[in-house]
Amino acid sequence: MKETFAHKKVLVTGHTGFKGSWMTTLLTHLGAEVVGYALSPATSPDLHSIIGEKQCAKSVIGDVRDIEKLRATILDFQPDFIFHLAAQPIVRTSYAIPIDTFDINVMGTANVLEAMRSLEKRCVAVMITTDKVYQNNETGQAYKETDPFGGYDPYSASKAAAEIVIDSYRNSFFNVANYSQHLKSVASARAGNVIGGGDWAADRLVPDIVRALVAGSDVSIRNPKAVRPWQHVLEPLTGYLLLAKKMSENPLDYNEGYNFGPYPADVATVGEMAEMALDIWGTGKLVFPEQVNQPHEAGLLRLDIEKAEKCLHWTPRWKARKALEMTLKWYRAYYAGDDMLAFTLKQIEEYLS
Repeated sequence: MKETFAHKKVLVTGHTGFKGSWMTTLLTHLGAEVVGYALSPATSPDLHSIIGEKQCAKSVIGDVRDIEKLRATILDFQPDFIFHLAAQPIVRTSYAIPIDTFDINVMGTANVLEAMRSLEKRCVAVMITTDKVYQNNETGQAYKETDPFGGYDPYSASKAAAEIVIDSYRNSFFNVANYSQHLKSVASARAGNVIGGGDWAADRLVPDIVRALVAGSDVSIRNPKAVRPWQHVLEPLTGYLLLAKKMSENPLDYNEGYNFGPYPADVATVGEMAEMALDIWGTGKLVFPEQVNQPHEAGLLRLDIEKAEKCLHWTPRWKARKALEMTLKWYRAYYAGDDMLAFTLKQIEEYLS
């Protein structure tokens, strides 16, 4: 990894978010020069202010819907790699702001790809979507990269549409047959339900649990029977980096979509994860309020990761309980007043070792 990214220019969109802050810190740890492009942090507290801000060579506050500012940032920086993480990432929020969700997730993705066309140099781009891009019939099957796209809620549909945009640009403008002319490699990465320290977003399981535990309140759980592929944030992020590494080494063979998820044994219900979290924390009480007139959310979701295992030699390292332990250790350290950049780097080292 260090051989690939050390002294390279890497642009990360969405760098002020939870995953973006971890990605920025991880890339800087590997020796990359990182420029971030994103809106101001959306939560308070926020991980970018705690650790990520110190990890960027430059932080550009901008909207991916502003194609001129985005293009200017990319042309000024001349990145070797682009990781596109900027998004409206919350299912329930997408019901409240569906047009913004489609605009950010679809047109924002198109703008990144369009801006890349102006680069007259070699560049690898990994476009991050979600595990929810697949047409989910909730039959129990683990979705493969070849399964059809779909989306019940606006968030899932917007990300499925983003995948179609990515594929269109890959075929129309970044076709491997014409690589010597455009010099661009583009892939998409699908993961979801990541956990890790520093996430304070609303309507996410672990942040909701931590907020309640810190406040001494009961932990309210909705959809306890919903099944999700839980994984620590470092799992998919290292998958994205490994994919980019492979693309850099062989730009003609990895321009596709890849799933990054846990092994089947670590696919658990919301209720099971909540009970495990309270067991690790050592205190707390779960309550399950009746859900009336709530927006639809998928009840069952699994990913098939065979392609990433075979083609990229990527495999998950931390089981669900280990991922939850590391996550809750991070929050305990934060509320104890520890140096969180040092603590985060320590967790990164433990994972990479």
